[in-house]
Amino acid sequence: MALIETIGIQKIIIYLVAINIIAFLAMGVDKWKAKRNAWRIPEQTLLSLVVLGGGIGGIAGMYVFRHKTKKTRFYIGFPVILIVEIAVVIYLVVNT
Repeated sequence: MALIETIGIQKIIIYLVAINIIAFLAMGVDKWKAKRNAWRIPEQTLLSLVVLGGGIGGIAGMYVFRHKTKKTRFYIGFPVILIVEIAVVIYLVVNT
């Protein structure tokens, strides 16, 4: 809890909103580029955005744009990462 108080809840919320928008848009841009056989956003970058807190945006982008929905590391990986992150936050809030 001390970390949250130090950083400030508003800054954390702003960060999470921003990273989720970025993850959502990255999925859309990558799908757009895939349709045009253009340079693609690396899968590792998309996964990294989710690990950095963009799980909701990544999952939403995956289904809104119908992108990477058949790749196991995405349709299973994104929700698993999000669940783990939520569990860690709950643990930190409860135990501090």
